[in-house]
Amino acid sequence: MQFRQQALAKIQSPEELDLPVRFARPQGWLVLSVTIVVMAAASVWAVTGSVSSTVSAPAVLTHGEGSYILQSPAAGQVTAVLAKEGERLPAGSPVLKVRTERGDTVVRTVAAGRISALAATIGQIVSTGANVAAVEKVAHADDPLYATVYVPAENGASVPEGAAVDLTVQTVPSQEYGVLRGHVKSVDRAAQSAQAIAAFLGDSRLGEQFTEDGRPVAVLVRLDRSATTKSGYAWSTADGPPYPLTSMTMGTGSIRLADQRPVDWLLP
Repeated sequence: MQFRQQALAKIQSPEELDLPVRFARPQGWLVLSVTIVVMAAASVWAVTGSVSSTVSAPAVLTHGEGSYILQSPAAGQVTAVLAKEGERLPAGSPVLKVRTERGDTVVRTVAAGRISALAATIGQIVSTGANVAAVEKVAHADDPLYATVYVPAENGASVPEGAAVDLTVQTVPSQEYGVLRGHVKSVDRAAQSAQAIAAFLGDSRLGEQFTEDGRPVAVLVRLDRSATTKSGYAWSTADGPPYPLTSMTMGTGSIRLADQRPVDWLLP
């Protein structure tokens, strides 16, 4: 009953038309202005800005042409080892001598390179096609090193040529000497099988290791050179490690992917 009487009294009373109407407090205008500015800035960024991302993947330091696995052309017993690990040899150089039923057979290098591993010893029995050595294709001691990064296939299309790469090298403490700098030289868009990786690196174990989670794509990284460091390459620190780098050193590469538009990134 009391609320009814108040409602009737309100209807019968004249409206207070002479009082000013306050639409918003000053604090409200300030909040509204800031909101409008933020929304406008976000809209401009969504249209003109870009989003950067990176992908990390295992990497190996190699020379540009990689390695190959030397195989025995005949079955027999190894009677002599004619090369040493680490030795650089021209094409056609003798590596092993194998005694077969038809006489001695010499296993020779297919292309010039450095013997990175010997898998045969004197007295060992080898079969036809057995792996007896790994040869890295390098003709001169000053041939530059590259890094091959094995990126998941789903990220391969997003890796642009010339992209910046940071390489964490296993033999170099990154907290003390930093990371190795480089840029993408080329991207092999075809997915790499374990056999293809093993043939390039001269190591079947690495082929299996890099394909455990699927077939990756190979990204060749050109290492940035520097005349002021001991290694001859550029690092995130001024000097880098006080020793040179060697091929077949493992690491991890962090590659900057192609920038994406925020609208494409935010919307499905």
